[in-house]
Amino acid sequence: MALRLLPRLRLGARLRDFFLLLLFRGCLIEAVNLKSSNRNPVVQEFESVELSCIITDSQTNDPRIEWKKIQDDQTTYVFFDNKIQGDLAGRAELLGKTSLKIWNVTRTDSALYRCEVVARNDRKEIDEIAIELIVQVKPVTPICRVPKAVPVGKAATLQCQESEGYPRPYYNWYRNDVPLPTDSRANPRFRNSSFLLNSETGTLVFSAVHKEDSGQYYCIASNDAGSAKCEEQEMEVYDLNIAGIIGGVLVVLAVLALITLGICCAYRRGYFINNKQDGESYKSPGKPDGVNYIRTDEEGDFRHKSSFVI
Repeated sequence: MALRLLPRLRLGARLRDFFLLLLFRGCLIEAVNLKSSNRNPVVQEFESVELSCIITDSQTNDPRIEWKKIQDDQTTYVFFDNKIQGDLAGRAELLGKTSLKIWNVTRTDSALYRCEVVARNDRKEIDEIAIELIVQVKPVTPICRVPKAVPVGKAATLQCQESEGYPRPYYNWYRNDVPLPTDSRANPRFRNSSFLLNSETGTLVFSAVHKEDSGQYYCIASNDAGSAKCEEQEMEVYDLNIAGIIGGVLVVLAVLALITLGICCAYRRGYFINNKQDGESYKSPGKPDGVNYIRTDEEGDFRHKSSFVI
């Protein structure tokens, strides 16, 4: 008896699973659902990109489509009322039924985009999907600063900076076309040097330069979009001439001593005594008794005023 009931039980289970499947599919069809073939597209500047938004299930023949751009905590319309809005007007269009295609993308297009679909005839009327667009920007020619001459044993800093690239570029320094490691101690080839390279900031620091550090230096800034190189610049490392410096100091001291001696001799001989004489003043000569002198209009012209007194 139990053996006869077994096929019937199996048939009943199959019918139950079939009806459950139909019910499950019916629930899905009554709900609008979205998917995307690429939710994190990456594109280089000035290229085109497709933001994929696909309706997988819906009973509504003409759903309402909206695209929004979320950037710096601000939300703006990209596609609304069946037309492109904002700064994408003229360089974007709706591709297929719901996807968005953008031409000539720029760095300002990097943002989070949200595709929203409203299907009025579906039990679940609204669905949305977010897509993050990353626009990569190739670095421009970096600015490099290299000291022209550094004495042996002194510290030196080389700088490389670039501000346009995205993602943020990393930096490599070269000397005579040979790439430099981040730490000279890590490479036996540079055992006679002592430097550290920060690939994030582009700074190359020598704690104490050696003669072997002389050469042509340049820097390359790189990211996923490309790279850029600055012009080569020469750094000369020279020896300090200690004997020459001492000799120069002695010569200067000797010259100062001679100048001081000359001034002292001139002073002793009276060249610096001030013998001022006022040429404009005139001291009247002594007057003999009984004689008066009267000065005329012309300077130095005198005449008697009275006769001698006896």
